[in-house]
Amino acid sequence: MQISRLFEIVYLLLNKKTTTANELAAHFEVSKRTILRDIDTLTTAGIPIYTIQGKGGGISILDNFVLDKTAVSEEEQGKILLALQTLKAADDSEINELLDRLGNLFQKNSSNWLEIDFGRWGTRSLIDNSKFGQLKDAIVSSTAVEITYYGSNSKRSERKIYPLKLVYKDKAWYLQGYCLERQDYRVFKVSRIKSMGILPEKFDSKDFVIPALESANIEYEPVRFKFSPDVIHRVYDDFEDNEITLNADGSIIVTAQMPCSEWIYGYLLSYGASVEVLEPLSLRDKMIEQIGNLGKLYREDLGL
Repeated sequence: MQISRLFEIVYLLLNKKTTTANELAAHFEVSKRTILRDIDTLTTAGIPIYTIQGKGGGISILDNFVLDKTAVSEEEQGKILLALQTLKAADDSEINELLDRLGNLFQKNSSNWLEIDFGRWGTRSLIDNSKFGQLKDAIVSSTAVEITYYGSNSKRSERKIYPLKLVYKDKAWYLQGYCLERQDYRVFKVSRIKSMGILPEKFDSKDFVIPALESANIEYEPVRFKFSPDVIHRVYDDFEDNEITLNADGSIIVTAQMPCSEWIYGYLLSYGASVEVLEPLSLRDKMIEQIGNLGKLYREDLGL
């Protein structure tokens, strides 16, 4: 199609700066005469393409040329490039080429200032990014998936779901979908999806109204913790500034609302001796019990 070829010729010239009619003819699998007619058409349309004859010559475009982009504002251009950069993290192989093209079109460097990686630190990064790529493709194409999932109760289950949306919430990624086993909407923490397969079944996403991502089923309780100065970096990671009080001796008091479920014991134990539970007393007693159980476990391992 000539219109598509004309645009691609401009993109190629923006990227390569100089090429030849023979190279363009080979690229598009058309005759050299067809390419020369295309160049004449572009020149007539006001595109500043020029040719230099002889050795070292070729077809070029003026260095300061930018296609008319008045339909897209500067702010909108930035948002388009940002959105494409985000898609790169989902391992979309076509995004790099599109970013290069639009970067040249907008005369913006689109690839150096931002990098988004869905993976965790270490060798799991490629696995995590591949998982996001599969989920993105399944959501966009409205294709059912089958997953192996570990719930908060540590139980393993096999689920067939219609994936609807990926959500980032509280330093973790979640998949919202419709679970065919439960016949209801469910939220899955992506890191707990241990395996996934794309199924041949399609669904119509318009048939589903995605509910708001809420924590209505989690009960929160007021807590007070005392942290030692050596973990202040983690405290700032985990709590809001208005929940933190710095004492003169460097210790930190945190007053917040947290879910006092089984989860909180492991969370507090991850701080080791750098945290003390002040309130509620029931949580303090439970932590004493947890620490006692740990001590018993290690003493048994040592034969004490």
